[in-house]
Amino acid sequence: MTALDDLAPYPFHDADAPQRARMLSRLADTELAVALAAEPADDRVELRIFPLDAGPVALACDTEDRLAGFFGGPVAYAAMPGRVLAGLLKSGGAGLLVNPGHPSEMLLDAAMLDWLTGALSAAPEPADVRLRLIPPAPAVIEALAQPLAERLGDMRGLIAGAALAGAGNGHVVLVAGADPAHQPAIAKALAETLAFLPPQPGGVDVSFTDSALPAGVLRFDLTPPAEPPSRPKGPPILR
Repeated sequence: MTALDDLAPYPFHDADAPQRARMLSRLADTELAVALAAEPADDRVELRIFPLDAGPVALACDTEDRLAGFFGGPVAYAAMPGRVLAGLLKSGGAGLLVNPGHPSEMLLDAAMLDWLTGALSAAPEPADVRLRLIPPAPAVIEALAQPLAERLGDMRGLIAGAALAGAGNGHVVLVAGADPAHQPAIAKALAETLAFLPPQPGGVDVSFTDSALPAGVLRFDLTPPAEPPSRPKGPPILR
């Protein structure tokens, strides 16, 4: 099972819109092995394109073994993040088949890749929150808490804490303890995550703070996962 498989309790095309969006968000950050027509030459690659009834598609898997398994042996491939591959395919008007035969199999047509690249272009200015912060609305917590927790978990070590709060007519993601040099990238990553989620009344902004997170907001636990206990060594083998 891979990270994409973990997000696919149901087949991609049977899942609801929020679940599909979470899978697409993860796909964008996943390094994919994409099949090539031939070995790369002079840093140039030619994607292997398959003519399907739904239109031409490239083929990629989230591990090299899966790609080789699909073809039944070694195959020329290039490794690149899903966001880069989506941009290449968008320019050529082709779709993408991902992980055929696995739980996270998905067939993304050109229109879906166009939507994906549009969502990945989201990069709002971080908000300077001066309004009184209040607890977030229950409906917003239900829609945003889990996806934001997953994205913020990827930022352990870069931020000291994070929270979701109500602010004015909308909501804000508060990020504490982020190095100013990293703030634009963090804001971009959170903006992308929000772009894949259902729009919320009043919108959701991103703000950075060096102060303690206020009481009453929804705090995200950034504690690293506990290491599994090491198995005690058995007695020495006598020979």
